[in-house]
Amino acid sequence: MRESEVKRNTLETNISVRINLDGSGKSVISTGIGFFDHMLDQIARHGMIDLSIEAKGDLHIDGHHTVEDVGIALGQAFREAIGEKRGIRRYGHAYVPLDEALSRVVVDLSGRPGLEMEADFTRSMIGEFDTELVHEFFRGFVNHANVTLHLDVLKGNNAHHQVETLFKAFGRALRAACEMDPRLQGGIPSTKGSL
Repeated sequence: MRESEVKRNTLETNISVRINLDGSGKSVISTGIGFFDHMLDQIARHGMIDLSIEAKGDLHIDGHHTVEDVGIALGQAFREAIGEKRGIRRYGHAYVPLDEALSRVVVDLSGRPGLEMEADFTRSMIGEFDTELVHEFFRGFVNHANVTLHLDVLKGNNAHHQVETLFKAFGRALRAACEMDPRLQGGIPSTKGSL
């Protein structure tokens, strides 16, 4: 089983993440930010990843430290769980619609961190969640998971729908990239011989 557990404790946040890449999409998530919990649940459900996240942060300031640090801890947990990446497909992509909104996510489990994001959210806040933090979450993730990630909101006029399509598409793209390719027979999907 490709599983790991990471704890991240700072003066700003206390975070625990458990991940099972070969799960069934179950999640237990508590960050203190309702909409963010809902988005993390989308990753689990659409990625078929079992995910447990408990975060306590300085929400009396704002959600920035909590969201960013969850991204960092999730990235670390993912990197540990995916291991050497033997036999995986490596690349994944997904388009996900939600009513009028449509997003595309493409991921490469390259071993190199990189984030490209094009998203013009129609509102700055969804409940208590600042939409600027979408970028902070994914930046924290890619920098510690060592993956290349392209995120594009292609259309939409409802910010909730725009963000939700991104997180759902991310879960589905990640699932595709992590899947085992039987034709590789346990090999590394790179001409370098390592990722």
